[in-house]
Amino acid sequence: MKKTRSPKWHRDELILTLNLYFDQNSGSFVSDNPKIIALSKTLNKLPIHPKEVKAESFRNSNGVAMKLSNFTAIDPSKTAKGLQSYSKLDEKTFFEFCDKLDELERISSIIEYSLQEVEVLKELNKIEDEDSDIINEAFEGEIIYKLHKSRERNSKLIESKKRDVLKKTGKLECEICSFDFYKTYGEVGKGFIECHHIKQLSTYHVSQKTKSEDLALVCSNCHRMLHRNRNDMSIKTLKNKLNSDKINTKP
Repeated sequence: MKKTRSPKWHRDELILTLNLYFDQNSGSFVSDNPKIIALSKTLNKLPIHPKEVKAESFRNSNGVAMKLSNFTAIDPSKTAKGLQSYSKLDEKTFFEFCDKLDELERISSIIEYSLQEVEVLKELNKIEDEDSDIINEAFEGEIIYKLHKSRERNSKLIESKKRDVLKKTGKLECEICSFDFYKTYGEVGKGFIECHHIKQLSTYHVSQKTKSEDLALVCSNCHRMLHRNRNDMSIKTLKNKLNSDKINTKP
């Protein structure tokens, strides 16, 4: 029987492991270290890799200890040799966070909190792996990106937002390009518009609640563009760009 090979390490997994690496009380990087065993269990809970690609040894304590030793080899402040067989993503992640330990801890805390909350984890598992090229490179990683998207899909909050806007303006139009589904498509477009969570990923914290004012009504096209612009998911920035492009393309 052919042995299943464990998938490559994902950015979220590296973030959690790097957070342990910089933990002053982490202890030795050996497989029987209780903190390494606990991290192994956490990595196995992450809603990232499908079950069918996970081998029996998937992210076991020995593998986690080896990854920590990879970080030792990358770390210029260490004289220990460490394991040299690290990847480009290992190195990239290390140098992105080595001078941002508070940020590393914040992101790790949110990921761990998401795994502990059953309902949150259920919602994360519902989010499809779209834009994988984007979320895999996102500074905050895939879990927080999916958490962001799950908050945009809170049906009760979305309906409340729509009611508030309809009461105030009498219409549901995109806050960026002013597209109105009802005006364009008639009855089939009545009441339809998407919601975008305007909070920057860099502001997320553990157990953060979403309010109506945290959502913006946007059309499908503008929503996609907001998610592509992961460094600055700003309504104002995209609106300014759209208006600027219109001016520049005028004959």
